[in-house]
Amino acid sequence: MNVHAIKAIYRFEMARTFRTLGESILSPVLSTSLYFIVFGAAIGSRMGDIEGVSYGAFIIPGLIMLSLLGESISNASFGIYMPKWAGTIYELLSAPVSSVEVVIGYVGAAATKSLMLGLLILATARLFVPYEIAHPVWMLAFLVLTAVSFSLFGFIIGLWADDFQKLQVIPLMVVTPLTFLGGAFYSISMLPPLWQKITLFNPVVYLISGFRWSFYGVADVNVGVSLAAVIGFLVACLAVVGWIFRTGWRLKS
Repeated sequence: MNVHAIKAIYRFEMARTFRTLGESILSPVLSTSLYFIVFGAAIGSRMGDIEGVSYGAFIIPGLIMLSLLGESISNASFGIYMPKWAGTIYELLSAPVSSVEVVIGYVGAAATKSLMLGLLILATARLFVPYEIAHPVWMLAFLVLTAVSFSLFGFIIGLWADDFQKLQVIPLMVVTPLTFLGGAFYSISMLPPLWQKITLFNPVVYLISGFRWSFYGVADVNVGVSLAAVIGFLVACLAVVGWIFRTGWRLKS
């Protein structure tokens, strides 16, 4: 494996992040802080506990997931789309770099940025509400698996997109609504029975539920099912990326 190529791609992508630190890191953290102020402090103080957890603490996993999913997709899709748009993708394709090394470099950098953001939001949440992490190892596991899975998904979107508008279609029109409807701000047990069953078709429910379980030991669905859902999505994304590189689909457009 060409470790030098992986390092070069990874360092280039991380350097781009630190050149735009305000947009890449500070802006999402500030936006999430507003959620904590509005929902955690203002509204949360007027709401009772949910499954024995204060409302302000209950929404922490959902808010982290909301930012993590969006940023993972955005970082990875923009990272691979820019070489296509600028034409430098041909330099990458002609270099002695395998598809595996390209994926590791771009997806690894995107996942690293998302993990940094998730941990910063977690630290920021301490300024607004007290919380405990019941299962820190599982919390990190869900965080890493989700960041890598959705960075791979973003990588696929970046290969699929042929203009800047398409980079935002799926994150804004699909992923964000599914996150809001996936229990980020409430427990699905609060919904009517029919809507509880319908909500279970939302894949983001399993991500948020498993992540929330790692904090407080409470979940809307079985944690084993949540873990299987994350791993299944990761495997599916890996299969799609493998097919793209085997066929050369959209790599040169």
